[in-house]
Amino acid sequence: MVDARLKDGSRVNAIIPPLALDGASLSIRRFAAELLSIDDLIRLGSISDELATVMNAVVRARLNVLVSGGTGAGKTTLLNLLSGFISETERVVTIEDSAELQLRQPHVVRLETRPPNIEGRGAVTQRDLVRNSLRMRPDRIVIGEVRGAEALDMLQAMNTGHDGSLTTIHANTPRDALARVENMVSMTGISFPAKALRSQIASAIDIVIQVERQEDGRRRVVSLQEINGMEGDIITTSEIFRFERRGLGADGQVLGELVTTGIVPGFERRLKERGVELPVALFRRAQDLQLTGSQRA
Repeated sequence: MVDARLKDGSRVNAIIPPLALDGASLSIRRFAAELLSIDDLIRLGSISDELATVMNAVVRARLNVLVSGGTGAGKTTLLNLLSGFISETERVVTIEDSAELQLRQPHVVRLETRPPNIEGRGAVTQRDLVRNSLRMRPDRIVIGEVRGAEALDMLQAMNTGHDGSLTTIHANTPRDALARVENMVSMTGISFPAKALRSQIASAIDIVIQVERQEDGRRRVVSLQEINGMEGDIITTSEIFRFERRGLGADGQVLGELVTTGIVPGFERRLKERGVELPVALFRRAQDLQLTGSQRA
């Protein structure tokens, strides 16, 4: 079996007998020539106008964002979109297992892991690249997907001045995503008290965005949660946006919409401190706004 990449960036996987019982199989994963824009995702119903405004502000204010979701849920697409909000004056280092990100800023350094040779030597892991990136004076570090021991180095980078970092992780819920980060740190072989490790995670990650590929084939953001901190041994979170599902349509389409929960996030104060203004009314539920309007009338 072999992994490779074509000149246009498409990823190739080939596997032959005896591993492939029914004969050789070749899989090619192609990527769109043109990146989807914010307007495209709003039109497709993947995000809302309000969420797009908040994501723009979060990235500009240099909050650390973790994008969580299953395979094929659209994590890399959303990461590309979020990276588009990064200023062109910033130096960005991207770290990937297989290069997929397509950042358009002029100051981007792209790093990619290297597998071992036929003798089992010469491998360069994501953890090696994360450590090396800290010596490259990055304004931002973008990790395509955190998968193993590099989670510890990522947390340390986020906690030591490299704010505004972005990464993705395979998980079905925001809570599972935090648990997976915790498990990945254990892959380093270093033993941390559970409370100390969770405290480090809570102080490093500011936002978790959950994406999901639903049964109608559409990819949607289904939750945006803010990490509040620690309460005892538990990481506390607040859900700011969630997808409220109403059922299935006649054609099998998932019915629902992404709405605010009515909670004003704590990071709203941090945005102001960094010169990014968001109206508080943006976080109020539609019912609350209607009630306020009727009371004024």
